[in-house]
Amino acid sequence: MSLPAPRLDDRSFQDLVDDAKRLVQQKCPQWTDHNVSDPGVTLIELFAWMTDILLYRVNRVPDRLYLKFLDLVGVQPFPATAAGTDVTFRLTAPRPTPVTVPAGTQVATRRRDDAEPVVFTVARPLDIVPCELLRLASATAEGTIADRWNPDGGAEAFLCFGSPPRPDDSLLVCLSAAVPNCLVALRLNCVIQGHGVDPRWPPLIWEAYSGAGWVPCEVESDATGGLNVAGDLVLHVPGSHAVAVLNDRRGGWLRCRVTAAVDGQQPYSDSPRILSASAHTIGGTAAAVHATVVDDEDLGVSNGVPGQRFQLGHRPIVPNETAPILEVGPAAGDSEPYPLIGAESGWEQWRAVTDFADSAGTDRVFRLDHVLGELALGPAVRLPDGSLRHYGAVPAKGARLRLRGYRAGGGVAGNVGAHQLTVSKSSIPYLRAEVDNRRAAVGGVDAETITEVKVRAPLALRARQRAVTVDDYAQLARDAAPQVGRVACVAADTAEPAVRVLVVPRVPVDEPYGLADLVPPDDVLATIARTLDQHRVVGVRIAVVPPVYQAVTVVAVVHVSQRAMVERVTRETESSLRRYLHPLVGGPQGTGWPFGRGLHVGEVYAVLQRVQGVNLVDEVKLYPADAVTGQRGEASRRVDIVAHALLFGYQHVIRVDV
Repeated sequence: MSLPAPRLDDRSFQDLVDDAKRLVQQKCPQWTDHNVSDPGVTLIELFAWMTDILLYRVNRVPDRLYLKFLDLVGVQPFPATAAGTDVTFRLTAPRPTPVTVPAGTQVATRRRDDAEPVVFTVARPLDIVPCELLRLASATAEGTIADRWNPDGGAEAFLCFGSPPRPDDSLLVCLSAAVPNCLVALRLNCVIQGHGVDPRWPPLIWEAYSGAGWVPCEVESDATGGLNVAGDLVLHVPGSHAVAVLNDRRGGWLRCRVTAAVDGQQPYSDSPRILSASAHTIGGTAAAVHATVVDDEDLGVSNGVPGQRFQLGHRPIVPNETAPILEVGPAAGDSEPYPLIGAESGWEQWRAVTDFADSAGTDRVFRLDHVLGELALGPAVRLPDGSLRHYGAVPAKGARLRLRGYRAGGGVAGNVGAHQLTVSKSSIPYLRAEVDNRRAAVGGVDAETITEVKVRAPLALRARQRAVTVDDYAQLARDAAPQVGRVACVAADTAEPAVRVLVVPRVPVDEPYGLADLVPPDDVLATIARTLDQHRVVGVRIAVVPPVYQAVTVVAVVHVSQRAMVERVTRETESSLRRYLHPLVGGPQGTGWPFGRGLHVGEVYAVLQRVQGVNLVDEVKLYPADAVTGQRGEASRRVDIVAHALLFGYQHVIRVDV
């Protein structure tokens, strides 16, 4: 608990007026009219008001000194983080040559009312590589491969799998080139022969060969009904797709593999038959961030003294996968004013550091203030013996400086929903103006406020970068990845010292989300694990993982008084349930659903009854659900979960009657 800041002068406006009137009685007894209508009293109140303003500013001195102390010990506000998502670009028509989406390409949401569109920037260039079908083959579950169809050989129709198909039987597709991060359309001419399956949910999975193994592809659309009718099958090929040699054939390989039927899924009784096939690239998917990507910014020239500061053209700065690089070049006039990056001589690269404490006078280092958008060079400190200690090198006087590879922007405004980024702000030949983000953008967080810094500072100073208690582990994990939504640390149930750090990513509040959205990215988990490994107690094992999730489906019947209210009440009841069961803002306190806490049907009654327009909540049932298979358990009045697990809502069913 932090100590309350004292008020240096606790007098109020009325106290000042009363004190002045008492002095009037002592110094000027002839003045007897102290009513508010007297001009002299008006002047007293005016000066009291001005003095009250000064006292307000004086009383803020302890806060200012507190913040200056935090700055002195190195406690800085967390910068904003930028939301990220994948954006799909589509070709106007298949091209015989590659089409490149350059880094820096901007896409945005559509303008609505007076709100400005949210702009994202492509972080890395995307090459949309053309391809064509070279060959089809089939493979048995044991691994035996046989060529089946050659586009130039006039081969006949063939069965995709064994008869009957078995799990791990597969259809192999050889493309003329690897197509990483591309959108590929397979045009298959099939006949209705794959009996027994549900064409909307066939037991098939599409995969791409990465050189090290098979990785899943995302199926955007399947007009073949599980390889039963002629149509196009559109695949998003992962970025690890690579050229490989299989069965003495070199190419970019894809495969369609038969999987074991899960509960409710029907297996094949006969193998599908293919008459002909073709393939071509129709687009690609690039990673985009809600930030401005600055590749090269000129900062000016050095004056040759320590502790220089340079204001950047964009702020706030958001964290990047690679640290920005400061380039220090020769003095103006010694070479061309703006030589090409990477081709010039005489330019030195300086690296970014978090502080200058361990820097020597010859180290080429700099520091970035992410919130203020400021670059600082190492200072010089005078020691007791009169000598100067340099914390970092100093560029020569007149040397030119430029910063490469930083991003600016970020914030919660970038957490847009799926299919909201639809406009390309950059005109690229052979590409459509319409784009699409298949998933919601996540990871956008506003910069930490001063109030939040003042709350966090005592925790940071107490831990001092040492992980001893579970609170220390949780605090250091939040410091390492401020873009996550929630962190909890629990002791593992093992005989040896071990802790589990449970990480919950930021997920949309007002939009549906699934189990995949609740799993943090691997790079975020790796970043937290590396940080905690540096500060853990020797002998303690650390596991940084997402929590165990339990999905719950609410089925309810509510009544309203007017038919016109049905649509609105349906929408608001679903939204209320989604918010109440949300892992970040749900629960009785609105701070996130508590770990290990179950759900009782009475809570759902209370949530639904608070929705405006609901006259009666007639019936409520709770179904524990498997968010992977979609299967639901038996209806009950209470759903219990194991310790440290987390509940979330899944595909609620609300019926609104009049």
